[in-house]
Amino acid sequence: PHPHIGLSTVTYLFDGEIVHRDSLGFEQTIRPGAVNLMTAGRGIVHSERSDPKTLEQGINIFGMQIWMALPHALEETDPAFLHYGAADLPEFSDGGANIRVVAGSFRGETSPVETATETIYADIALPCEARITIPADYEERALYPVFGSVEIGGTPVAPGELLVLVPGQEITVRALQDARLILLGGAAMDGPRHIWWNLVSSSKERIEQAKEDWKSGRFPKVPGDDD
Repeated sequence: PHPHIGLSTVTYLFDGEIVHRDSLGFEQTIRPGAVNLMTAGRGIVHSERSDPKTLEQGINIFGMQIWMALPHALEETDPAFLHYGAADLPEFSDGGANIRVVAGSFRGETSPVETATETIYADIALPCEARITIPADYEERALYPVFGSVEIGGTPVAPGELLVLVPGQEITVRALQDARLILLGGAAMDGPRHIWWNLVSSSKERIEQAKEDWKSGRFPKVPGDDD
């Protein structure tokens, strides 16, 4: 178990499963294509574990967890947890690409995932030689090839490189082999943030307080995690 403040975590898997438990009492197994959205706000504690029976059978776990800064007005909001199943998220095909909209809107489809600021998060499967155009709908955008290389403007890009896109410009991506991309972005943050371990805040003093609260055991416990 570990604490968070001042952010939301968005957990999304490509393979395997994880059991989430938190200090609000939620217990949720997340599987590929689903979303766990946890808002830390003024403070939450959670654990992410593999089920012992699943471990005995052998399992690969592959996924992404992004951290989203909460706007200043919501940094100390009440903590919360929401789960969205894979069937809850819009999925469609477009010019050979298969797209699941994890958060925000893309190509006329809108995800039900609730975010505190304007967000785009899309999972794009792109077969070899297929192309997709990324519109300039959002202030900030980045592409992360999860696997399979792609080409942008004649430049090949390998998996694992985060590409920050030029604002206000459409870009076209061509798959050099079967590829999977994550499109991330949205509104810019309303000011800088400080990060220490799992704690995020616009205030260094608030992080120091949270560090002391964790050290002194003042954060809440996660029910059932000891079992």
